[in-house]
Amino acid sequence: MITSKLVSNHTKNMKTKILILLSILPLFAAAQAPNFTISGKIGNLNKPAMIYLDYENGTEDSTVLVNGTFHFEGHVSEITAARISLGHNGEGKHLSIYKGGDNIYPYFSNENIIITSKDSLINARVTGSKTFNEYAAYNKAIGGSIMEIDRIFNNEFNSGTLEQRKDTNFIKALDVKFRKAIADRTIKQIQFAKDHPDSFFGLVAIEESAGSKMNVAIVEPIYNAFTPELRATSLGKDIAQRINAAHAIGVGDPAPLFTLNNTNGKPISLADLKGKIVLIDFWASWCEPCRAESPNLKIQYKLYKDKGFEIISVSVDNDRKSWLKAISDDALPWIQVSDLKAFKSEAVRSYGIGGVPSFFLIDRDGKIIANTNLQGASLNKKLAEIFK
Repeated sequence: MITSKLVSNHTKNMKTKILILLSILPLFAAAQAPNFTISGKIGNLNKPAMIYLDYENGTEDSTVLVNGTFHFEGHVSEITAARISLGHNGEGKHLSIYKGGDNIYPYFSNENIIITSKDSLINARVTGSKTFNEYAAYNKAIGGSIMEIDRIFNNEFNSGTLEQRKDTNFIKALDVKFRKAIADRTIKQIQFAKDHPDSFFGLVAIEESAGSKMNVAIVEPIYNAFTPELRATSLGKDIAQRINAAHAIGVGDPAPLFTLNNTNGKPISLADLKGKIVLIDFWASWCEPCRAESPNLKIQYKLYKDKGFEIISVSVDNDRKSWLKAISDDALPWIQVSDLKAFKSEAVRSYGIGGVPSFFLIDRDGKIIANTNLQGASLNKKLAEIFK
């Protein structure tokens, strides 16, 4: 009996130890999970110079530079896009991003990344990252990133004489060249995606080339050729969601309903606007083409609001202060809503939005009557036909 009792107690003790071990294994595994580090040296910058990092699911970090050096560390679940911005004079994150312009937009994973430069992020050299090397090779294959192409044409404009910079023909010629460069890049992106169904940057290529309005006939067969592993990534799932949304938001389809808070935190539902002609305006405070359209929208709103016209602007911002400031600065008088989840917002996803500005015109029964050419003169003509 004594022996049996000792064995019983020993068994209980072993079970207890096993349970304790099992309970700490997840913590041990998490501690062993690979992390990333992003370290660097930009000249000899010191306080108040600040560097800002934004990455996976809205995660953000910042640090002061000390003799040009900085260091970030963390963990990402998969390859992720990032924005790194340098504020040389301590001007704050917003100004450093949108006014200072010393930004880079790398992709990275859990690696030890080193960024070095004599003077700026734009001129920095990035080493230690296989993911970044693949991203650089992708950009080379398609003719450069949007930011690189934009810088080339801005430099070309700025290198012109004062007379040239005032000449509409000079500006128009540059614009034509810029648009052709972007169109050529899109063609190369589609080909890259076709040629690299096992590359994460094949997914990036097809997502970028799809633009704000996805051509499902082109995108879907290319997407279906990607490996199951790539389609299971967050980006792969986002593209699938956009494809599904694109099938459901054609002219004549019911507009997907959503409810979002306005600037005062009051829920506003698209369903509540039934009976009116509604323009759904997807925009952002940082989007220059969006805000350039606002003066025309104000004119159209004033012309037709008493005849049953309404605008509901859905912001893809993730910063409330920037969102509210843009509304105030531009004096926008119509409905403004957002959940500040940027492109992760379910309302945004339900319309397959991949870029802004993007517009949908809804009839009095809540059906989509137009989803293309809804800016400037084209929008004005459409509204004039409806309210004639």
